[in-house]
Amino acid sequence: MRPESLLAAPLLVPLIAAVLSLVAGRLPWLRRLFGVGGMALLLAVAVWLLALVRAHGPIATQVGGWPAPFGITLVADHLSALMLVVTGVIGLATSTYAATDLDDREVTIGFQPLLHLMVLGVCGSYLAGDLFDLYVWFEVLLMGSFVLLLFGPKGRPTRAQLQGALKYLVLSLVASLLLLIGVGLVYGMTGTLNMADLALALRRAETPALVTATSVLFMGAFGIKAALFPLFFWLPASYPAAPVATTAAFAGMLTKVGTYALIRTFTLLFRQDVAFTHDLLAVAAALTMLTGVLGAVAQNDLRRLLSFHIISQIGYIVFGLALDTRLGLLAAIFFMVHNILAKSCLFLVSGLIRRAAGSYDLSRIGGLYAHRPALAALFLVPALALAGIPPLSGFWGKLLVLGAGLEARQWTIVAVAVLVSLLTLLSMTKIWVKAFLAPHPVAPPLATGPTGRPVPLALVLPTAALAALTVLVGLFAEPLVDIARAAADELRDPTAYLQAVLGPKGVPR
Repeated sequence: MRPESLLAAPLLVPLIAAVLSLVAGRLPWLRRLFGVGGMALLLAVAVWLLALVRAHGPIATQVGGWPAPFGITLVADHLSALMLVVTGVIGLATSTYAATDLDDREVTIGFQPLLHLMVLGVCGSYLAGDLFDLYVWFEVLLMGSFVLLLFGPKGRPTRAQLQGALKYLVLSLVASLLLLIGVGLVYGMTGTLNMADLALALRRAETPALVTATSVLFMGAFGIKAALFPLFFWLPASYPAAPVATTAAFAGMLTKVGTYALIRTFTLLFRQDVAFTHDLLAVAAALTMLTGVLGAVAQNDLRRLLSFHIISQIGYIVFGLALDTRLGLLAAIFFMVHNILAKSCLFLVSGLIRRAAGSYDLSRIGGLYAHRPALAALFLVPALALAGIPPLSGFWGKLLVLGAGLEARQWTIVAVAVLVSLLTLLSMTKIWVKAFLAPHPVAPPLATGPTGRPVPLALVLPTAALAALTVLVGLFAEPLVDIARAAADELRDPTAYLQAVLGPKGVPR
């Protein structure tokens, strides 16, 4: 089999799984089967694709046989293939969790097809080799994620969900408008939207100031998607209102698509005024880290606290991009994978805490360590990883980011990153003390919690799997570092990417 023939598989698998889930009609068990099975197959396909990229380098195919840059291009390099694998991992974990967490009515209404639709948009965004195709996949992603935000108890959205979904939709539409304007300006300047072709055409652009101005539009569009300062306020308003499985999937996918798009466009396309664009990214990264963690420290609702931490951790990734060095990009990619695993795991743990204690409000939870030691361990692993405690994955991620910052002599932002790491540890300690160590404010938790329900093993297993991956990435970091290093090298020198798409004419001159 030619490597290129596998590129469409990460799109076909969630599409077919979504259709089969719809065809299953009112058979909840069959919908659950297609939901979990589709994600498992997607993960297998993504791992295979990553292995092919490791063996052959970037691979590309032209849909319909039209030669680049005229047709629809699908491209996989180390970065996009790695992100597909992580998407498969999170998709499998969250669909497995949802299969037990949601009742038959909620499953019948259509959770699985919507989740697969969202994943289709995520995978398409990672494989898109054309700016307009990237916009289309963003809209597919928006459709699935918006309806999932409205997926309330018994299939009816709550008031908080309606308010959060409205903010998410409005800001997403603003991002889409900015992206469309940017796409139009780029096409007007170059006559092409193929990203490989654009990488060459923008170097020859006769209006570099307009290119820089256009890059700011893209930064705004992708910054909204990534929840970058000051465009993040939609996230803590919408994430905590959704079901646990949905929030965990969002934490591992939505903002990371925006971050991926920033990395892709500001390493491949917008290289005309790096001193301006990347300094702007660095300032935004520092403010994102700081405002996100301060918002988290001030929260008493578990899921709002974790939602603000998504924002602060995005700052670390964008800081690595802003450094525009090999080590900075390596650190950003490694940190992004770590953060996806740890953050999604923490949201699943929050669902277990809700079942065991009956609330997300830290002031109404307590005593879980004495009565639920396994749950305490499940929380500690991703929490300590998020805080950067060795030898977990977050330690290596933050060490790489801080090392890259010191190498680039970005002393101020490095100091901000260290402060944010300490505040992250403080907020995780706050959860630990209030939910696990402090006595319950009303009465000691019973075997099933004071007002909670039993925690089924089927919910614990996917949560434990993500926690185990966080530990494994920390203990055996070298394989992921190698992949991140290869991805950083391809981003710094896109020759292999350009040749995979354009052939011999893709050699920069």
